[in-house]
Amino acid sequence: MLRVAIVDDHDLVRSGVRAELGDAVEVVGDAGTVAAAIELIRATAPDVVLLDVHMPDGGGVAVLRGAGDTPGTRFLALSVSDAAEDVIAVVRAGARGYVTKSIAGDELADAVRRVADGDAVFSPRLAGYVLDAFAGREPVADPELDLLTDREREVLRHIARGYMYKEVAHRLGISVKTVEAHVSAVLRKLQLSSRHELARWASARHLID
Repeated sequence: MLRVAIVDDHDLVRSGVRAELGDAVEVVGDAGTVAAAIELIRATAPDVVLLDVHMPDGGGVAVLRGAGDTPGTRFLALSVSDAAEDVIAVVRAGARGYVTKSIAGDELADAVRRVADGDAVFSPRLAGYVLDAFAGREPVADPELDLLTDREREVLRHIARGYMYKEVAHRLGISVKTVEAHVSAVLRKLQLSSRHELARWASARHLID
């Protein structure tokens, strides 16, 4: 049976991933920080690490830098973010695939098996980011987008897709007040005045489907 480690800074997410995978794999452990993840991976050498992209102390890229050379271990990013820059960063750091947290349990188990077998696995649409990047067509830097933090970009995409504050809070594992604060910061930095303007701004930059 495949041995899997789960890395995510939210307890509920780690528990949920365990439940979704069920008996399809053997979970050898989980970790909520970069340091704990590196220690876990070094100690257990799992077949596959399910790796969150954004964590307060560095995230997936930092874990890959610290434990990406573990013999026999492959890494599959599992994130709420579907941003091109996030996908490209973790793939360049050594991940074999990238799937979003909207993936179904059976599909996640299949993705784990495929990555363990050496395949590159991506959620629909995300593979195009990687192909473009490695073909020399990486998206041009956007000075306005660069003003935003990673978390603000995540909140921006969810709000632009029409999610309410409560829904965004639930999906990202943060409070409604934190979502409101991020939206206020995004509107201020981009000099926008409403969610409607924000949605048009995001759509013009192809940040949403």
